[in-house]
Amino acid sequence: MQPVALSQIGNLTWAFSQRHWRLIVVPMLLLLHVAVVRGVSDPWARALLLAHLGLLLLWQPFLSMERRVSPAQGMVVSLGAVVVMLWLNWWLLAFWVVVLAGLVGGKVYQQHALWQRRAYLVMLLYLVALLAVIILPEIAPRREITSEVRRAAEYGLPLLFVLIALFPAERESAGDAAQVIDFFYAVFLMLLLVVVILGSFTFMTLGRTAYLEALSYTVLLIGGAVLLIGLAWNPRGGVAGLDVFVSRYLFSIGLPLEKWLHFLAELSQLEARPGRFLDEAVAALARLPWVAGAGWRAGESAGEKGEHTPQKVEFQNNALALAIYSRYRMSAALQWHLHLLGQVLGEFYIAKLREEKLRQASYLQAVHETGARMTHDIKNLLQSLNVLCSVAARDDNRDSPQLQALLRRQLPLIAQRLSETLEKLQRPKESPESYVAARAWWDALLKQYRGEGVEFHAAEIPARLRLPQTVFDTVADNLVRNALAKRVVEGYLTVRIAFECGELVSLRVCDSGSAVPEELAPQLLRSPVGSAGGLGIGLYQAAQLARASGYTLSLEENRDGEVCFALAGPAR
Repeated sequence: MQPVALSQIGNLTWAFSQRHWRLIVVPMLLLLHVAVVRGVSDPWARALLLAHLGLLLLWQPFLSMERRVSPAQGMVVSLGAVVVMLWLNWWLLAFWVVVLAGLVGGKVYQQHALWQRRAYLVMLLYLVALLAVIILPEIAPRREITSEVRRAAEYGLPLLFVLIALFPAERESAGDAAQVIDFFYAVFLMLLLVVVILGSFTFMTLGRTAYLEALSYTVLLIGGAVLLIGLAWNPRGGVAGLDVFVSRYLFSIGLPLEKWLHFLAELSQLEARPGRFLDEAVAALARLPWVAGAGWRAGESAGEKGEHTPQKVEFQNNALALAIYSRYRMSAALQWHLHLLGQVLGEFYIAKLREEKLRQASYLQAVHETGARMTHDIKNLLQSLNVLCSVAARDDNRDSPQLQALLRRQLPLIAQRLSETLEKLQRPKESPESYVAARAWWDALLKQYRGEGVEFHAAEIPARLRLPQTVFDTVADNLVRNALAKRVVEGYLTVRIAFECGELVSLRVCDSGSAVPEELAPQLLRSPVGSAGGLGIGLYQAAQLARASGYTLSLEENRDGEVCFALAGPAR
């Protein structure tokens, strides 16, 4: 039970330290202040610094109290305690205050809460004042801080602790609970303080200046240098600064990454085969000056370019496994960039595979649509042949002149249409659209459906008017055959065919049967619909064919007793 109790105590202590961190920071700074005031020769100063170190372990931004301390971490803490007890001096105190100032400064810009950020700024102000007024004069070449100034600092600086404690408490953010610290900013602040210290001592030694004067000169010079660097880093007026060049260097590592990406984009447009694209892209990747070679495997295909080295970065997704070998020992940034190159190449390769599948699907869809359209045309021809066969099978019509005339009219038309269908099936892309005189086409339509109870209505048809024969034949056959099939199911109904010509040419096929169901009407000409006796894929194919030729097939009227389909388009 004892380990569990100690763990619970540790968790409670850590939670308390996160919620009430000022109750730890203020005593921690107070112990440091008293130890510095008493001096390095006082034995009590060493004890106070050990207590200060213990409170620091509760506040420090590196380890949480819920984690176990490793042996290596315990050795570091023990070594710090031994150094404090045996080798405490003013240089060590100055170094320790600089480190604390860096830690506090690294947390300033990570705080989104206003009062927390102000509290850390006050802490940073106290540490810098302690360093400049009390500690540095003890190790400066000449001690020129008067006792009155030192005494004022000894009793005045602790007032900042009261200010920190009186700041309003705010709700801890997730970032503060995770003890986030800006490591780069902390190191930069530490180095800046070291430069201030050493620069001041240099001015005092070489220029024989006073301490405050040397400190002022150093601070002004460093402040001016930082200001110039800041202006050069991010200048105003839309001019690119040093941050752009540094960012480009860090993200490209001084390498022609943009050129390879540009080549990859061009290759993606020029090369359609995924395997060939991958092989060329890997070859270009291996030609980069910092890449020794690369190997890939995609499905059953594989390839290698260049040579192998111990420095390797691997990338793998569902379609590609890629290994990139570097000529140099890889840093974290270089390894990240190599992995990024593999990820980009993998995404391009997957896109190529999708393009190939899309081309195959488009080809199969074209074959399917062509076959479906030809099948529907052949079905219509077969229906016409069945009608002729049924008429010829009657005993009273075997030798009649009407049957002979019907066969003479229909058989040449059926043979002609069957020949055209076979030609389209053999050469679907080579056969151009054929145009026929509108008057001749209308006369052929009259002959085709004469004797089947179809009413024909047409105004005067100009002799110069021409129609796309395939479109009008396909649409007329589909509409009339569907209406005649509807007559068989619903009983006798009127089927009318009307042809009008003016600025637009229109062909209307109407029947007096029941309306198309409301749930099928919106999709009737836009997609194939399920049907047992017509109005299925045939109308969809006819509408697609009409649209490709510049015509429109629509359902004009849809009510019981009046169902009309219309094919309309420009007159030619």
